[in-house]
Amino acid sequence: MADTYLVDPDVGFINEVSRLGGADVKKCYQCATCSVACPISPDTKPFPRKEMIAASWGLKDRLIGSGDVWLCHNCGNCSTLCPRGAQPGDVLAAVRAAAVIDYATPKALAKMVSDPKKLPILLAIPAVIFLVVGLLLKMVGVDWLNFNPTGDDLWQADYINNYLVDIIMIPTFFGAVAVFALGLKRFLAAIHSDAVKEGKTDKEKIDPAGFVQALIRTVPTILKHEKFNECTENRDRSTAHMMVLFGFIGLFIVTNAFFAAEWVFHIEGPYRQINPVKWLGNLGGILLIIGGFLLLKARLAKKDQASSYWDWYLIGLVLALGVTGMLTQMLRLGGMYDLSAVVYFVHLLFIWGLFAYTPFSKLAHIVYRTVAMTYNEYSGRK
Repeated sequence: MADTYLVDPDVGFINEVSRLGGADVKKCYQCATCSVACPISPDTKPFPRKEMIAASWGLKDRLIGSGDVWLCHNCGNCSTLCPRGAQPGDVLAAVRAAAVIDYATPKALAKMVSDPKKLPILLAIPAVIFLVVGLLLKMVGVDWLNFNPTGDDLWQADYINNYLVDIIMIPTFFGAVAVFALGLKRFLAAIHSDAVKEGKTDKEKIDPAGFVQALIRTVPTILKHEKFNECTENRDRSTAHMMVLFGFIGLFIVTNAFFAAEWVFHIEGPYRQINPVKWLGNLGGILLIIGGFLLLKARLAKKDQASSYWDWYLIGLVLALGVTGMLTQMLRLGGMYDLSAVVYFVHLLFIWGLFAYTPFSKLAHIVYRTVAMTYNEYSGRK
């Protein structure tokens, strides 16, 4: 006797998927061309056919707790070959965005990050934090915020002290880590439960040691974008994605190196241009700018791929970080110290936003997809 499943459509979830870029989901008539066309879809219970029908019916529980939606890299093979123009790749991208919002805490902030009308508020929050903290410290004699420094060779720390930056950025960073930890705990439990229920794995429990080993095997695949390169459509997009990824990795290394230099070794800046860490920082900034422009070019040129605010937010953040960071340095070297300080302040707002809002934005893909791909490797699914 066949199992009975009571369908309980979530209209709100259907509207959410549509808002986040999956508006064409209702065009799907389940021909399965998408699953056949996808070169990286598993042999058992392949995507995205089952995800398309679940999304069209608003079966939120079937999608938010599924690891399969994260295995898709939205390369475009399925969307290009879809006879109905249902854009399966865009639908799965929208489902992933909805999943990020669902797993992130607090929900109110998650919804703000996905709403373009709230962007001015999101930028104003760090501006207020820096000014309020800086002025309060100034009132008690700690002069870490200086609007009119004097000297012949000024740099950004003469205006906004690095210690002021650190005491604001460090709690923000670890707060984001905590948000990710809470979300990933639920996410991993959900995708494992779904895999067991659907017969995608025979492992009843997740072994931490085995999962870490799977992570080690998965990271090279991610760094080399091997899955993305298996696609035939839009394969060139992997170049832009890799540039942005390695740009962020390089800048993360630089940030930690300069943090150690200041707090551990008490080596104050500005640092000379021949410093190897400065080279890496400049290279990271250049990679962000070039990668960001390549992403922008691809989005503008691709007419058969939906681009939601979710996508533009990421591209805008990447370009804003790269441009303001490089411009701060160029203006300082050119002796335009006041203007350099203004641009640096704007740069700090974007860095704070990068830390605080990443668990709620498309950048969260880096974390969730890594966990999903690692689980797929660990579970032994084929």
